[in-house]
Amino acid sequence: MRTIAEINEKISRQCAVVLTVEELKARVAEVGATKVAKEVDVITTGTFEPMESSGAIINLGHTDPPIKIRRCWIDGVPAYTGFGAVDLYLGASCAVEVIDGEEVRERGGGHVIEDLIAGKHVHVRAQGQVTDCYPRATFETTVTRDTINQFYLFNPRNLYQNFIVGVNGGDRPLFTYLGSLQPRLGNAVYSNPGAISPLLNDPDLQLVGIGTRIFLGGGIGYVAWEGTQHFPLQKRLANRTPIGPAATLALIGDAKQMDARWVRGCYFKSYGPSLMLGVGVPFPVLNEEVVEHCAVQDKDLVAPIVDFSIPRRVRPTFGLVSYAQLKSGRVTIEGKTVRAAPLASMFFSRQIAIELKQWIEAGTFTLTQPVSPLPVERSFLPQDRWADF
Repeated sequence: MRTIAEINEKISRQCAVVLTVEELKARVAEVGATKVAKEVDVITTGTFEPMESSGAIINLGHTDPPIKIRRCWIDGVPAYTGFGAVDLYLGASCAVEVIDGEEVRERGGGHVIEDLIAGKHVHVRAQGQVTDCYPRATFETTVTRDTINQFYLFNPRNLYQNFIVGVNGGDRPLFTYLGSLQPRLGNAVYSNPGAISPLLNDPDLQLVGIGTRIFLGGGIGYVAWEGTQHFPLQKRLANRTPIGPAATLALIGDAKQMDARWVRGCYFKSYGPSLMLGVGVPFPVLNEEVVEHCAVQDKDLVAPIVDFSIPRRVRPTFGLVSYAQLKSGRVTIEGKTVRAAPLASMFFSRQIAIELKQWIEAGTFTLTQPVSPLPVERSFLPQDRWADF
């Protein structure tokens, strides 16, 4: 029905018809997919959830005399230094290094990234490898996002296409990447926002590929590659949506242009730091099939309920539950009513889709044609398949 070039031409004239994915679902329920496909040019999706496999590339700029940094701490958080002389990688889930006798600080790389995006000053301490071309041994300073050369997010795994629901069937509290799980099925926690989540509305990755332009942390970003643990061969329902963790994306974007409202450090008790990140993905309405996929409802999406009390890679499950049930705040597990709550912010996820819609309507954000599709045949290779015990 349309091409991306035709849609971009309408965006440039500020006459493109753009709906958030929730508006699209409501419109399809009212008049049907066929009519909506003729009316709408772009659908916007969004999510705001923990994405701990994230981090920032930072180039400090050379000192005088120059230093070849081999150990570095940014506001107490160790940064990886094993490449260029003043190139660093600050992992979102790397914790503040605690000196003997100090109390554990609930802070990590995600908090430092948030502070830099917010324009705050952060402390840098570095130790160098002395060479003839890099004679300096140590360096200490304060930097902001405006006093360093490059500062961009390069996230190995974001935007899980579906995830799990965590519960605890044991007899003691557990502290996990989903937060606190209470014993004896005291609560259930899920992280994916369901029917408004970007990749659940593009189940076969027909619209998203390498080079797709996205909303990333309040700025413009791109899909750089498949994400780590990308597993598109996950089992799927008849509507093509996966029943558990499936596709993932590696994302990249200029952090100097981002907004700290959409990039926030967080901390999970007795687990560690992470990053709450806002991502929005636009879908061009190229044909009616795009609308049909985006019309999927929470009642038609499921996730597995996983028992974290079993300390194994493959944990037992209590079956599948729909996102409609999860969002009701109560699920039934083995006859017991269990409170359910999301880690994702439904409010902020909606706000991201709205903000991206506004960018497109204003003509400041155009769509890109992927330069290459994402792989759809990638298997998941666990290490215990090869490990010599």
